Formats: sequence, structure tokens, C-alpha cells
Amino acid sequence: MKATEFQKFKLDDRLLRVLDEIKFKHCTPIQAECIPLILEGHDIAGQAQTGTGKTAAFLLATFHYLISKKEKNCRNLRAIIIAPTRELAIQIHKDAEIFNRYCNLQLGLVYGGIDYEKQRSSLSKGVDLLIGTPGRLIDYFKQGVFNFKYIEVAVLDEADRMFDLGFISDIRYILRRMSKPDKRLNLLFSATLSYRVMELAYEHMNNPKLIKIKPEQVTADKVKQTLYHVANDEKIPLLLGLLKSMNTRRTIVFVNTKRVAEKVWTYLEGNKIHAAVLSGDVPQHKRQRLFNDFSTGGLKVLVATDLAARGLHIPDVSHIFNYDLPQNAEDYVHRIGRTARAGASGDAVSFACEDYVYSLTDIESYIGYQIETGIVKDRILETIEAPLKKRNYQKFSNSSKKKKQFKKRNKIPSNN
Repeated sequence: MKATEFQKFKLDDRLLRVLDEIKFKHCTPIQAECIPLILEGHDIAGQAQTGTGKTAAFLLATFHYLISKKEKNCRNLRAIIIAPTRELAIQIHKDAEIFNRYCNLQLGLVYGGIDYEKQRSSLSKGVDLLIGTPGRLIDYFKQGVFNFKYIEVAVLDEADRMFDLGFISDIRYILRRMSKPDKRLNLLFSATLSYRVMELAYEHMNNPKLIKIKPEQVTADKVKQTLYHVANDEKIPLLLGLLKSMNTRRTIVFVNTKRVAEKVWTYLEGNKIHAAVLSGDVPQHKRQRLFNDFSTGGLKVLVATDLAARGLHIPDVSHIFNYDLPQNAEDYVHRIGRTARAGASGDAVSFACEDYVYSLTDIESYIGYQIETGIVKDRILETIEAPLKKRNYQKFSNSSKKKKQFKKRNKIPSNN
């Protein structure tokens, strides 16, 4: 089926000009389905896999709506985009700046953890479109910095993540302080649309059109998934062996706890693989520096907890490692969705260890198929260096007994 071109939509010429300059010619399925309906004035609850263009869909629609309407009160806040994480809010703002190239709208960005007074001051002259996280938005609202009363477009991104992070009360607080749903355009997007998300949609939206792109296909097409059954003490040597043997240009290693993240980092650095840890208590200025280093290639590996599983949009991530299987099946989908974005391909490698193998059944049931089991060659289980600053740690013993046990679990022929 031939892909739809953006030029066929009745988008404002200024937006079409930007799309032409950034070489966005054809729509992704979620864009092709949603944009025409939004241009007709319909509210949307859209579902598609991560990395399929949801952000561009709601930004194009929002910009078109705002610049096509006569601005009666230029100092009033006209549109709001709510994101569950700081990283996602920052990324949406960067994308919005691109589409605003010829539109001359006033954009704002607010999120917690940094620059409180600076962000507050940036809003003093008035903002047309504000992007932010729930807590900081409510904080400034209560101070009277802006008002939700005149909102013309309300966008909720990664709605299911709002529930996961406990933000749903904040979301309802914000939505209830806007005008009635039929007086504004309401857009809700997420990789998954659960019953609780749809309940929120029908409560605070105006008869939304439900758009699901390949709902039976939970994971993206071009992610090659591989699973290894390992003992706990084999995870570090296997991770290092795979990182050294695969063409891992830009890699995210997901773990379940900060303690394990630090452990993995010490081994990576001790074995001359430059890495950094991203967890919930990393200061915001350091987080942004890490993202920049990772995006530009100065940092090869990022070790992250689930805080970064969603809202992390970095181009050209070649590999995802689930060092720990997530205990929530939906988190598996969001983790591996960090690679193979925007039509690219990628690899997702998962370790089913003694502690987290029990999550595998739920994950495979959720995605609808069994993950291919990988076979490990002897050469990958090499002796590794001790972790950074902890040289007294015992090196991994590549004994014949451990080799035999590992082969048995992974069905490796004895002559390998």
C-alpha cells in the first residue's frame, strides 16, 4: 500500500515548508490515520508502537490549529502538552521548535529538578504553547503564572505512563481547570491504551475517535529479539562478551535497581567500555549532559533503570540489553522500543536469570509470541577484568564446570 504524503493534507503552508526542509515526505501509519481526523476537529485517542511518529502527529495538528485561529488574547496560554518525564518533555520541545520555524508561536517548557526561577521568568511574557510535566505545571498554575481556562488544545502523551508514575490525580486536576471538553481540541497518545486510560479519555474528551495501529502487534517490526537463559553470576561476563562481539554503536542496558546499575557500570568501566548510569536520583543538569554525550557518540553505553524506559528519544540506538527482565510486561515493550525507531532496525537482547526468569511468561503472553532463544559460543565467556576501583573482586572463573552448566541451559553442542 502506497504511503500517504504530508502534502495531501490541508496543513498550513508554513508547516508544509518545514516538512519539506526536514525531508519529511511520507506519513507513518499513525500520522496518516490521525492527522486528517484532527484537522476535521475530532478528538483523538491514538495508540501505536513507540518510535512510530506520534509526537510529530500531535505537534503538526496542534500548530495547524493554533495558527489557523485568530489570536484574540495573545498573552493567554492556548495549548498545553503534558508529558510524564522530564526527558520526554525536553524532546517534545526540541521537536516543537523545528515545526515552529515559520509559525512564530511562543513556546514554553517547564519540568522539575532545575531552573525554577528561570523557567518561571520565561513564562512572564506569555506563552502560546506550553510543554511540561504535571508537578511543575500545577506549581506554576497555583502561583498564578498562567491559567488553564483558555486552553484551546490539550495533549496528553504517554497516558498509560501517567498511571504508572502516579500522576493521574495531577492530570485530572489540570483537565478539570480547563474549559469543557467540547470547547477545546483533545489529543491523547500512548503506546498502549488500557481500560483505565480509555476511562480517562471518555471522562475528559469530547467523544474521541479511537485509532489503533496494529494493536495485535505490540512490538515494533524491525526489532530483532534474542533471549539468553543465564545464572546470576554469568550475566556480567555474557554482557561484556556480547558488547565486544556485536557491533554495538549506541547501547542502553536496562536494569531493575540502582544498586545493580552501579554494579554493571563498575564492570563496564573496569573492562574499558565507557558507560554512565541514569537513575532517578541523577541531578537534572547531569542527566541532560549524559543524554547529550550519548546522542553525540561520546558515550557508548547508558545503564538505565526503568525511569528512562519511556520518554527517552535518542536516534540510532543500535542495541537494547535487558540485563534484568522487567517485572512488568508493558515495560519490556517500552524498553525495546528505544531502538528501531522511525523505520530503523535494532537488536534487543534479554537475560532470563534466576531472579527474573519468572517474568518471561507474562512478557511472552503480552507480546503474543515466544522470544527466540540465543546460543552462546565459548569465546564469549572470556575471563573478565575486575570492576573499576574494586580490583579485589574475584574475576569470573571460566571453569569447565560452569561452561558445562551454561551449555546445558542454552543447548550448546559440546563441540562449540
